[in-house]
Amino acid sequence: MSRGRLILTNFIGIIVVLALIIGGAYYYYQSQNYVKTDEAKVQADMTQVVAPANGKLTEWNIKEGDEVSKDSVVGKIAGEQSGSVTATNEGTVIQSNTHANQLVQQGQVLAQVADLKSMYITANIEETDLKDIDEGDKVDVVVDGDSGTTYEGRVEKIGYATNSALSMMPSQSTSGNYTKVTQKVAVKISIKNPSDKIKPGMNASVKISL
Repeated sequence: MSRGRLILTNFIGIIVVLALIIGGAYYYYQSQNYVKTDEAKVQADMTQVVAPANGKLTEWNIKEGDEVSKDSVVGKIAGEQSGSVTATNEGTVIQSNTHANQLVQQGQVLAQVADLKSMYITANIEETDLKDIDEGDKVDVVVDGDSGTTYEGRVEKIGYATNSALSMMPSQSTSGNYTKVTQKVAVKISIKNPSDKIKPGMNASVKISL
């Protein structure tokens, strides 16, 4: 091997080693200072507008995208027990399932309303990382529907039970042998000034500062 080629080979080897060292140092720094997950979704508090009685919907005054206030009248029903249809909370109508002159039954869901002004992230965090997280910790949030923007967030609430406990999933196999699986806990994260591009149900990634 010529001297020049040997020098080039050694140089490349040094570059590779340095890259591995830098990469390892970066990974260590990230793991010690942040908890990351892309198992997260945008959510909003939702309520249903339901028919208070059986009858004919003589008026229906809302459509998808409309804003409603708490206890506002959004429709009227004529029947044995005539009455008004009201919104139980303020928010934006994200789904309307009916129209005027339709026959409805008591308890039937007529519309869905979401509080889009107070959207938040629910992130599933592994139990082994939970000990390092506190309410109030700063969070960087990236939503897939607006991936070019990093939003500021804060840890608002840490769940009181694992997701599997809440879903009542069995922890044993059919043979009776216990299989240890890393559990996850839902963590609620606020979003500061979300854009109109962000919608409930969108996927997100979060990076929690420790």
